[in-house]
This record gives sequence, structure tokens and C-alpha cells, in this order.
Amino acid sequence: MQTYPLYSLSLEEAMKLQFKVTDCITREFEGHEFLNRGDLGVVMGLNKPVTTSKVEQVIARIFDTEACVLVRGAGSGAIRFGLHAMLTCGDKILVHKAPVYNTTGTSFDMLGLVPVEADFNDLPDVEAVLRADPDIKGALVQYTRQKLDDCYDMHEVVKTIKAVRDIPVLTDDNYAVMKVKDIGVQCGADLSCFSAFKLLGPEGIGVIAGKKQYIDRLISESYSGGMQTQGHEALDVLHGLIYAPVALAIQAQVNEECVNRLKAGEIPQVRDAFLANAQSKVLLVEFYENIAEKVLEEAEKLGAAPNPVGAESKYEMIPMFYRVSGTFRKADPTLEHRMIRINPMRAGADTILRIIKESIERVK
Repeated sequence: MQTYPLYSLSLEEAMKLQFKVTDCITREFEGHEFLNRGDLGVVMGLNKPVTTSKVEQVIARIFDTEACVLVRGAGSGAIRFGLHAMLTCGDKILVHKAPVYNTTGTSFDMLGLVPVEADFNDLPDVEAVLRADPDIKGALVQYTRQKLDDCYDMHEVVKTIKAVRDIPVLTDDNYAVMKVKDIGVQCGADLSCFSAFKLLGPEGIGVIAGKKQYIDRLISESYSGGMQTQGHEALDVLHGLIYAPVALAIQAQVNEECVNRLKAGEIPQVRDAFLANAQSKVLLVEFYENIAEKVLEEAEKLGAAPNPVGAESKYEMIPMFYRVSGTFRKADPTLEHRMIRINPMRAGADTILRIIKESIERVK
């Protein structure tokens, strides 16, 4: 089975990104301002906490873009707000020819958007679909893979769309931020949307970074006090962004080691192992026999997490052993019986392989 996982930052590259985040903080905050829990409420002139406004400026600096806004609803909420800022009810939106992430599909329904499919792995097809339908008003590109055989490059997809027609492009950067070199807006997109919870941050906060014209619209519409991200929550977003790059780079190294050791035959019952972005970058383990469900049952007894909390949230330290993603199961329903996905989180390769081996022994 051939997969095309996204390139992960090396540990050295992740360290540089950590240093960039810290440098951006020092350019917006005085020392005493950062060493507290932030302010609350709707400050006159900003209509949000001063701390939140400063954090948004820091994030815009980190990702080399015009503006940023923190919103309620985590990654799904950020995408929903972003789509609303770019498009109106009844508009057609270009999407990849693949199963749509469930909450994204719900957003299309809520906003009255009409998806038009093109194969993002085939750039001439993207061009042809755009030229054939002048009513397409925007595009959504998911950074991580929606199908096992997805291999498209974000830079090239955005460049192709913009070359045919200068429509707004929103990227779903969940599971890619702080792992890849350039997020969507750094590839030429208009808005990048992602969850802070997936980056060791607070629950429920989404991030939208990109063009000021769209972000200003959202800020003007979200004026009630209850919709504001409070100062302490905004600071917690930065606390997570500082530590996420290095933690995720180590996680990527563990994934690589696990693949190499499993492919070398360390566990005879494993037929194959490879990396895929499904949705986060994970280790996929395929067994010779249909024992996946039983292995997962035993793995939990041996200390593995049986389900995600925020998919790489601050609470997820033990490795997660889980069934393959819904989009992959739709593509091939038989995978559920012979394959599992593993996210190392903060665990090392020895721990991962020990749990796999002992789980199989218990099943046998």
C-alpha cells in the first residue's frame, strides 16, 4: 500500500520554529504583560480583551500574514466562521474529490454552500473544473490527507486555483500546523483555520489567520461579550504554540523508528507498517489476520488510550491505539478488521512496539 504522508519538520527545524514563536511574543508583549493571566471582557476601542488582541497579533506574525482572530468552536468553528466570511448562501465551493470531513459537511449545510469536486491530485482536473463552472466562488483545501492515495502539494493546489481564477481559498490546517514548514496562508491561501486544542492549547478555541478583509468582517460581527476569547485563554494558546513544534517533531521521529522496526520484521504477525496523515500523522499497522479489533481491546488494558481527546491535545500523553479513520474506512471497509492506527503522543518506540507485541500475544 502506497501512502504520501506530509513532510514533518526535523527536530532542528522545530527548534527554530519554537524560537520564532518566542521572538514574536517579545515583539508584542512587555515582560510583565506575559507573566500574568490576562484581562477579561470587552475593552473599549477593541471590544475584546487587550491580551487577546496582542495574542492575535503574535499569531499573525508567526505565520507571516495580515491578521488573526481567535474564535469559539475549535477547528470546526474556525472553518465555519472562515467560510462564512468568504462566501454567501448558495455559493459554489471547490473541494477535493474525497469524503468530506463530517463537521465540514455540516458547515456546508448550515451555510448553504454547494460543493463542486475536483481531484486535487490532478492539477489539470482542478483547472478544467474551474474553467467549466464560472459560478464557483471559493475553495476549501484540507492540508492533511482525505484518502490513502492523496499526494497533492498545498503550494501547487493553491497556485493552480489562483492562476485560473482569483477566488478566496480557505485551508483546513488541522493536524498540519507546527508540523509542516508552511501552513495554508504561507502557501498563498486567503485564510488558514485550525484548532488550538490540537496544539497543546485550551479547549474550544479555534484560530483563523490570513487576509484582514475577511477577519475584520468576523470581528465586526462577533461583538458580544460571550463570543470573545478571554485573555487567559488567549495566553494558553501561545503556551501551547511554544511547546508544540518540538513535541510534534519528536513524535514524528518516533513514528519513523516504529515503521522501520516493524518493516524489518520485529513483530512477525505484522504484515506491513507505514505512515499516513489520517487525519494526524500516524503509524498504520496492518496484520496478516483480522485481529485489529481484539488487539485494540488488549492494548487499552496495557495502557494505550482507546480514543482521542482532542487528537494531540495537552491531555494526550500515553500512546493512542485506535481504529483507522472514517474516511479511510469509507474508501476500504475491510481495513477496519486488519489495520489499526497508532499515535505515539509522548511515548517512545520501545513502548509502542511492546504494547503491539503483548496485545497480539494476549489475542493469540
